[in-house]
Amino acid sequence: MTPVLDINGLGNGYGGADVISGISFAITEGESVAILGRNGAGKTTLLHSIFNIGPPCTGQVLLNGHPIARLPTYRIARMGVALVPQGRDGFPELRVRESLRLATLTARVASSHPCTMETIYQQFPRLYERRNTLCANLSGGERQMLALARALLTQASLIVLDEPSEGLAPMAIRDMLQPELLKLRNQGYTVLLAEQNIALALAVATRVIILSDRKIIFDDSTQEFRKNPDIQRMHLGL
Repeated sequence: MTPVLDINGLGNGYGGADVISGISFAITEGESVAILGRNGAGKTTLLHSIFNIGPPCTGQVLLNGHPIARLPTYRIARMGVALVPQGRDGFPELRVRESLRLATLTARVASSHPCTMETIYQQFPRLYERRNTLCANLSGGERQMLALARALLTQASLIVLDEPSEGLAPMAIRDMLQPELLKLRNQGYTVLLAEQNIALALAVATRVIILSDRKIIFDDSTQEFRKNPDIQRMHLGL
């Protein structure tokens, strides 16, 4: 089976300094993979490299067998992969329903997970309740739900999330974010999640990749990760 995402020898950096180097891994359909690492380990650089955001990367990035490393970001997005970036600050002047509608306007590849405004409102009843609210007036948890819903409306099968718990209260993570990420996994989406919140990552991921010193130093199941306290302590400070 062709991996959904296949990365070989990926490298990138800024100002002549490598942030990541020689990164290689593959993700198969339906996997939920957490990228862990200390601040500055290169998690965001890795995700941005997949979408060709920032400096050009070295190495190879394949999406469903097709090379994408040199493609414009908008073309990559149309091939069935969506990025939920850090910050959640997009379009504060729009109402929720308007922000959601924007995500439906561009033609995308056919998806194994077709998504409509109706199904989004069923999956995220809070967004239906807040559909006429300005995005600027949403809580942090609601903004994260909106960002995730927008990604699903692009008809993506691979959902990439960059630090989705950043800035959220523990209650919002527990009651809003974690249940929605578990739904993605249970619905068969392929998920790549970069996180600082280890408890959240382990709750939703089936596999853990640790970045340290510009490279991958661990790539195995969450069960094996839990069995390696030395790796946790040395590279994550747990």
